[in-house]
Amino acid sequence: MSKSEVYNSNKRRIFFVLILLVLLWGGILSRLLWIQILDVKKFSKHEVNLIEEAVSQRKQEVVLHTGRGDIKDRNGKPLTGSEVVGVAVFPLVRGYVDEEKVASMANRLDIDKDELLHFIREVKEPTFVRNREGKIISLYDQDAEAVDQLRLPGILALPITERYQTDGVAAQLIGYISQNPEYIEKEYAEELKNGELTRKSLIGASGLERSFDRFLQGVGPTSVSYFVDGKGNPLNGLEARLIQQDNPFYPLSLITTIDHELQGEAEKWLAEEGIDTGTAVILDAQTREILAMASRPGFHPSKMDVAQGNWVNHAIKQTVPGSVFKTAIAAAVLEEGIVKPDEEFVCEGHYGKYGFSCWKEGGHGVLTFEEAFAQSCNIAFAKAILRISPEKLEDYAEKLGLTQPVGWREAPFFKIKSFQQLSGEDKGQIFSKGTAKNDEGVLIQTAIGQRDVQITPLQAANMIATIVNDGEKQEVRVVKEIRYRTGSLFYSFDEADLPGEKLDRYTAFQLRRMLELVVQNGTAKVLQDAKWKLAGKTGTAQTPVSGKNNQWFIGYGPADHPQYVVAVVAEQVDSSSRNKVLPVVKKIMDHLAFQEEQAKNLIEYNN
Repeated sequence: MSKSEVYNSNKRRIFFVLILLVLLWGGILSRLLWIQILDVKKFSKHEVNLIEEAVSQRKQEVVLHTGRGDIKDRNGKPLTGSEVVGVAVFPLVRGYVDEEKVASMANRLDIDKDELLHFIREVKEPTFVRNREGKIISLYDQDAEAVDQLRLPGILALPITERYQTDGVAAQLIGYISQNPEYIEKEYAEELKNGELTRKSLIGASGLERSFDRFLQGVGPTSVSYFVDGKGNPLNGLEARLIQQDNPFYPLSLITTIDHELQGEAEKWLAEEGIDTGTAVILDAQTREILAMASRPGFHPSKMDVAQGNWVNHAIKQTVPGSVFKTAIAAAVLEEGIVKPDEEFVCEGHYGKYGFSCWKEGGHGVLTFEEAFAQSCNIAFAKAILRISPEKLEDYAEKLGLTQPVGWREAPFFKIKSFQQLSGEDKGQIFSKGTAKNDEGVLIQTAIGQRDVQITPLQAANMIATIVNDGEKQEVRVVKEIRYRTGSLFYSFDEADLPGEKLDRYTAFQLRRMLELVVQNGTAKVLQDAKWKLAGKTGTAQTPVSGKNNQWFIGYGPADHPQYVVAVVAEQVDSSSRNKVLPVVKKIMDHLAFQEEQAKNLIEYNN
C-alpha cells in the first residue's frame, strides 16, 4: 500500500472514531438533560424524585413524631411512648465550643460536663441527649427555656415522642415499623400515586403496627431540620425549620384491651423465673379480652434484627402442647359418652407397644378417668383415644377453637380484604397432611399432645375460656376501639362468636370439675396456697430438640366464679429443669386477687 493510501485510510478511521465519540457524548448529554430537566421527579422504574433526594442530602433532620397514630392500653395509657422535652443536638458545631455554656447545660441535664462535651463534638447525625440507659433525658419547662437561652449552635430543646421507649411493654404485640419500598408499591399503589405515601414511608412490619397499619398511618411526620452546605455548616439565612401537619381528626389511635401494669408485671415474672423463650397470656374470662400478652425473649423495636427472631410473638405461634391437649381428648370422649368420669383404667407404667410409657415410673395403678386427668396419666388417655375416630377428635378440637385462628377478624374490613387483629396468628393442627390418622402408634402419641399436634398458647387460653362459659365459642379481642384525634369514636370492635359447632354445656361442666381436681389433688398441687382457689391443666411436651421440653399450664381463677384465664408456656427448657411456669401462674393470679380485693375495699370505703 502506498503512503497516500495509508494516509487516507488513517483519516477515515479517525473520522469514524470522531463520529462515534460525538454520538456517545450526545447520548450522555441528552440523558443528563432528560434526567435533570424532564425526568427529574420520576427517575428510573422506581420513580425516584431527584429534587427531593438532592434536598434531603443537604438537610439535617430530627423527627419529633412519626405522625403515626398512638397505641394505648385499656385506660388510655400510651403503649407507644409519650411526649417529653429533650435536648436535640445537630452536628453543626465545628471547632470551637463554648465549654462554659456546655457546663451550664450539663448541670441542667444532671450529667457529666466532659461526657456531654465529647458527645456534642462527636455526634454524626441529629439526635437527642440520652442517659446511660439509653433513655432521652427529660426537661422541665424552666430547664428547656434555659437551654434555648444558651444559644449554642445546633442545640435546641424540643418536644419529642419516641414511639418505642427503652422501658416500654408489649413489644412483640405492638410490633415495629420499617421501610419496605417494594411492599408499599404492591399494597399501597393508590396511596403512592396520590402522594399520601412515598417509597420511604415507614409502615407496619409486625404486630398491631402491621395489622392496623392503614388506620395508624398519619398525615406526615413532625420534624425540625437545618439546611447545610457540603461541609455540614448551616447555610446563611436558613434557621431551624419546623415541619408539622395540623389535622384535627388524624392520626387515629388504637385503644387496646391491655392493662399496662399487668403487662409489665407478666413480662417481669417470666424473666424472674428464667423463662428465656415462652409466653404468658391473660384473658378476661367473660369478654375474651386480652389483658396481657407477654413474650420472651424480649426485644426493642429500635434495635431491630429480623434474623434474631426475638420480635416473634410466641403467644400466637403454634408449638407442641403435651398433656394440656388431654383437655380436648377428655371433651371428645365425655361428650360422645364413650368414657365416664368414674370409669376405671389400669396404668402399669407401660402401654406394651411402641415403647410408649407413662411419665410415672411403675405406673399409677387403678384410677378413674377423672383421676387420670388430674394425674395426667398417659396410659389411660392412650386407651381412651382408641375409642373415638380421628375425624371426631378433629371435630372436638374445632369446637374448642384449636384448629382455627381465634383472634378477632373480619373480611372485608374497610379497604382490607382479609383483616385480623393479630397479625401472623397460627391456626394449629391435630394431624399433619399425609399422616395415617388411624394408625395406633399415631393415635396414642396424639392422646398426649405429641406427634403432629400443634396449638398456640392463645388458642389454649381461649379453650379454657370456652369451657368456663358453658361451651360458648368466641373470638379474642386485643383492640376495643379506634378513635379520632379528637377522642370521638371511629370504630368499635364488638364481641364476635367463633364459627362452628359448640361444646355441650354438660361436657363443659364435667371438664371444670376435672380441671379443679388437677389443683386439688393432681399435678398442680403447688397452686393450692394461692390466694384464690384455682383450676387448670399442666403439660410437659417433648420437642424436636433433644433433651428439651415445653412446660405448660392453662387454667382459670377463682375456680368457683371464673374471672381470669391464664396460659403460661416455657419453651425449650432442659428436661431436668424445675417447673418454671407454675410460679408465674401463682404470681399472676395472686396479683389479680390483690387487685380485686383493693377494688372491693375502695367501693366499700366510698359507700
